Amino acid sequence: MQLNPFSFHKWCVSSVASAFVAGSLILGSAAVQAAEVKEIKQTIEQNGTNLSVRANLMMADGKTMQDDMVLLTHGTLTHMERSTYAALQKNLAALGVSSLAINLSLGVDNRQGEYDCAVPHKHRHTDALQEIGVWLDWLQKQGANQVTLAGHSRGGNQTAWFVSENDSDAFEKVVLIAPAFEGPKPAEFLAKAQEMQKKGEGQSMINGIDFIYCKDAQATADAVVSYYQDQSGYHTVELLKSAKKPTLVAIGSDDDVVAELAEAVEPLVASGKVSAVTIEDADHFFLDFANEDLAAAIAEFVAE
Repeated sequence: MQLNPFSFHKWCVSSVASAFVAGSLILGSAAVQAAEVKEIKQTIEQNGTNLSVRANLMMADGKTMQDDMVLLTHGTLTHMERSTYAALQKNLAALGVSSLAINLSLGVDNRQGEYDCAVPHKHRHTDALQEIGVWLDWLQKQGANQVTLAGHSRGGNQTAWFVSENDSDAFEKVVLIAPAFEGPKPAEFLAKAQEMQKKGEGQSMINGIDFIYCKDAQATADAVVSYYQDQSGYHTVELLKSAKKPTLVAIGSDDDVVAELAEAVEPLVASGKVSAVTIEDADHFFLDFANEDLAAAIAEFVAE
């Protein structure tokens, strides 16, 4: 269904993408080559354990930490170097926007690559809120004062949740890229996990369950409750109704993961509460040309 509130944005992305990308490919291939990824590490305390966490910092050519900066949070059980995020960092750099792509620990020290489903799940959905805050503090200490918080898929919900609980001058804008926006689906093992929590057994394992994308997995009762008990923070569209910072929702025209997102945010766009942009020919992962168009839309929003 073609939604009128998005028609201007669809045209705008194509035009802006052409202008930005054309310019960046003349100047831009050099800009991308000049922009190098630097891995940053920090140590955090989470659930009683010290963990090393990682992030990739890409500075656009000629820019400093005082210029526009995007803090990017990845989606479910993936990592900062996945093609969606690596390409987005490069494409943003070509447009003069620096970025910090963070790697959520998911309870694993110095985590690398995709989450290994053989590893017992001790992480919680809301652990990401702490880690976004840790990296935002790090950016502030480096002098960053024009930060846009961005998140993709589950990371989009976690970013929106963080924003709803932190009305801070440490960031100026918010970009939610195909964010998860509904509560979790019911799971038959949730009741068992809730009962274990009541008995003080939240750190005990439940074996042989299909946990998120992992088959026959192990997860603590605390992890199960965090990911499967419906909470108000899971409902991204509801969170956006009280948005205090300029917020852009990026939608893939061919996204079948959050297929109802455009319809869900339409009333908020119509009321002027948030902005939205539909990236044509983009599925949930915004690959190839769709990634360039996404970067162009973000760069335009950041520059406003």
